[in-house]
Amino acid sequence: MQEPSVLDYVKSIFKDWKSFVGFLRALFDAARWEEFNRHFVEAMPPEPLPPEPPVLPAEGQAVFPWRAALALFLALVGQWFLEAGVRNAAAGILFYALAVALAVWSARRGEWILASPPAATQRRAEALTVRLLPFLIGSLGGTVCAVAAFLDFGGNRFTWHNLIWWLLATGFWMLVFWQSSSQARQRRRPPRTAAERRQAWLWAALVLAAAVVVIFFRVYRLNEVPAEPFSDHAEKILDVYDLSQGQYKIFFERNTGREGLQMYLTLAVARLFKTGLSFLSLKIGTVLCGLLTLPYVYLLGREVGNRRVALLALFLVGVAYWPNVISRAGLRFPFYPLFVAPVLYHLLRGLRNQNRSDFVMAGFFLGLGLHGYSPFRIVPLLVVVGVGLYALHNRPRQSWTRAVIWVGIMATVALMVFLPLLRYAVDNPGMFSYRAMSRLGTVDQPLPGPAWQIFLSNVWKGLLMFNWDNGEIWVHSIPHRPALDLISAALFVLGAALVLTRYLRQRRWLDLFLLLSIPILQLPSTLSLAFPAENPALNRAGGAYLPVFLLAALALDGLASSLQARTSRRLGPLLANGLVFLLLLWSSFQNFNLVFIQYDQRFREGAWNSSEMGSVIADFRQKYETTDTVWIVAYPHWVDTRLPGVWAGIPNRDFAIWPEQIESTLPLAGPKMFLLRPDDVNGLETLQRLYPQGEVQRYSSRLPSHDFLIYFVPAQP
Repeated sequence: MQEPSVLDYVKSIFKDWKSFVGFLRALFDAARWEEFNRHFVEAMPPEPLPPEPPVLPAEGQAVFPWRAALALFLALVGQWFLEAGVRNAAAGILFYALAVALAVWSARRGEWILASPPAATQRRAEALTVRLLPFLIGSLGGTVCAVAAFLDFGGNRFTWHNLIWWLLATGFWMLVFWQSSSQARQRRRPPRTAAERRQAWLWAALVLAAAVVVIFFRVYRLNEVPAEPFSDHAEKILDVYDLSQGQYKIFFERNTGREGLQMYLTLAVARLFKTGLSFLSLKIGTVLCGLLTLPYVYLLGREVGNRRVALLALFLVGVAYWPNVISRAGLRFPFYPLFVAPVLYHLLRGLRNQNRSDFVMAGFFLGLGLHGYSPFRIVPLLVVVGVGLYALHNRPRQSWTRAVIWVGIMATVALMVFLPLLRYAVDNPGMFSYRAMSRLGTVDQPLPGPAWQIFLSNVWKGLLMFNWDNGEIWVHSIPHRPALDLISAALFVLGAALVLTRYLRQRRWLDLFLLLSIPILQLPSTLSLAFPAENPALNRAGGAYLPVFLLAALALDGLASSLQARTSRRLGPLLANGLVFLLLLWSSFQNFNLVFIQYDQRFREGAWNSSEMGSVIADFRQKYETTDTVWIVAYPHWVDTRLPGVWAGIPNRDFAIWPEQIESTLPLAGPKMFLLRPDDVNGLETLQRLYPQGEVQRYSSRLPSHDFLIYFVPAQP
């Protein structure tokens, strides 16, 4: 049924005396309320049925889809020319242009047909109405609790009482907007036949097999890849240490400020897995975030296509180098896609079914994501764009009214979840916005050129990151290679071209939204105006991998469907499944090489070997039962002197000592040990002058460029 507007509802109440009296009686009688809403909806004109999707030709009328197959081959060749080992841009663009032209031709001829989103599955009594008395009680209670929580969140601390106020406020508002089962009626499915049950079990086995492969890619050699922490990890571990000492902060201000969700997760991981305040605890937490994203990737695939699109998207994301690396880095990077995925899913499903409960859940994850990673702050813009596109592509009179109400529901619930950070932002606006403004504005340095020129250049580089260059930041990428593997990159370009073609022909709002969501989710990277060299960045654009891999999965599913439908009944499934299996196998092998060989090697070369220094300190402690007489002679652009202590189980000590401070160690008794950089001539000469009895030894690292010196001073009588 067509969704009535609020104005239609008000008119129905006041159209005559009988309607008004019936409305008043319904306020205090649940049965009459349901009857009143049912009669109102039944009086609305029926909603027109959506257009039928195009039907593939019958087997006897079809020929082999050579245009689609050739388009895929040319796209793979084009991407091969753009790979890091070849880098022939002209040849890559030429082959890609031919591939896109063939793909569009194939789509227009009905060969390459993308899966259509599912139809609405619910019938609502009235999605925009609420029970007046429960609404007044819930909204009043939620407002009172929200005000109490906001006032109690001062001081940047969580306490048991402000947590109670916060949870009550969030719960009240979620219940106010929640659509009860009497308001949202699911269509009943007929019982499954034996054949359907067998297919369901087979599909479950496929999903399970994909999950096993994906989990292997995400946890394999987690303790070794990446091998070493760097300064950001030291800051995180110190924050978690503060948390373990009872400092339950809302916003952690160390190192220009961080949202707190990762700190609480890491402390829980450290205690649950007995891994302590360590680099491994950070990595376990972020890998769990990456894995928790994948169920929503599957649900998103079903929402934009079908279950095969969902499974393909799940597998492509699960084995891909980009999501894997930002999950393994041990920093907050995976919190961005972790919350973008459920927000997108509930938003799209809510718009499809016009179900308030989905908008409540979208608002919940929208607010929760703001506690995770600062690039997520762009997602409210994405939500507004999505709802706006939906309203523009539907009946304007009813759609805009609904759009405003839905955005209001999401904003209210998100605001309740965001409440602790809102209070901190009000009290400390400079610190809360510092990191974003340091990239967007002139807080740290003047812009290197006109803002609009830098932004357009950043957007262009951002759009090229998938197939050409993902930037130069070695801590979470392989510098200057594409963000996607060869298979995913080719499928992404073809998927984008096919979705754009379908939008131009059928004007489906979801197609345009998928395409626009990519540059919007890249904005945290492309808005780096003060430091354009930091763009593109796989971490700040991490949310964009969701629509990117959805487009790739749509393209591969469409090609498989075409092969299956346009060849013989026996040969079609074999060709389709065989092609999908080979492409996924190829993608898996390349991504394995990218993560566990290339990225691992590049990271080891870029990071200092704090683990080996920590091992030396731990040996000294085991032998002499102290680390009070151990120091690391500080040197510019060398190891972060807090990290060896993390490896040695001392996460709250900085072992740094500058050469001019070494003299202060003379009064201390007992054996002493100094670690220093081999080319630190000043430090070594100072030690030899103050401790002529000392012994120097060179520690041979796994990487010769990472050797360091151990200056041992034996205990004096």
